[in-house]
Amino acid sequence: MNEERIAILGGGNMGRALIGGLIARGAEPASICTGEPLEERRAALARDFGIRVSTENRVVIAGARLVILAVKPQDAASTLTAIASDLRAARPLLLSVAAGLRVAALQRLLGPEVPIVRAMPNRPALVGAGATGLFAPANVPDAARDVAQRAMRALGEVVWIASEDALDVVTALSGSGPAYFFLLAELMCEAAIGLGLEPAAAQMLARHTLYGSGQLAGAGDGDLARLRREVTSPGGTTEAALRAYEAADLRAIVARALGAATQRSRELSDSVA
Repeated sequence: MNEERIAILGGGNMGRALIGGLIARGAEPASICTGEPLEERRAALARDFGIRVSTENRVVIAGARLVILAVKPQDAASTLTAIASDLRAARPLLLSVAAGLRVAALQRLLGPEVPIVRAMPNRPALVGAGATGLFAPANVPDAARDVAQRAMRALGEVVWIASEDALDVVTALSGSGPAYFFLLAELMCEAAIGLGLEPAAAQMLARHTLYGSGQLAGAGDGDLARLRREVTSPGGTTEAALRAYEAADLRAIVARALGAATQRSRELSDSVA
């Protein structure tokens, strides 16, 4: 993407992560322009990355073939309405990372002329280890899909999702997922302290067990069931712990949790549609 003009609307955490990731993957800083209303953020982005910044989004998107919408969902309508005529005339790809904003809502603001791809990244994207679900309507050409995929790979791994409704499941799984793992590690730490381990040691061991397990899951073929079996010796300590989880019906608890998150994602999407 080093020869393409890229416009990023929003210079917050996700916008900043995208800028850093794109440059790390070969994009020229001069090819990126970011629209950001806060002076402190603009100054930091220009200083840290050498990109162009502006408060005027019409200037930001001029000549861009890729426009990334990285503002808060509640700010998307006002942001896009102000530049809708420019986008309709130029017809760049709009790649939206604004959570919950459906394609239909974006098209009502921009019209059918502008191709739209939705992306659902997660918080590990901030350190280049993200997992992103991508969705594009059937009328978005393969070339535009490739542009979106290459852009989001700047934040980590990507996967295409067949239906827009399934993005709510992506939100429940990977979008909210880091909190689930952090909670489990937090509870493991608390339990270890209750069993007599010193707090500092428990914190360090819990954090690095979480980190190391993620490294193992990302290596090789990523077969999670196999990885679990390899740690579980028959009659050993891990098996005893897993039996306790089974007795508490952990599988059903996880299913209910992801179901609740999926439903809430759909409710939030309806509220900003």
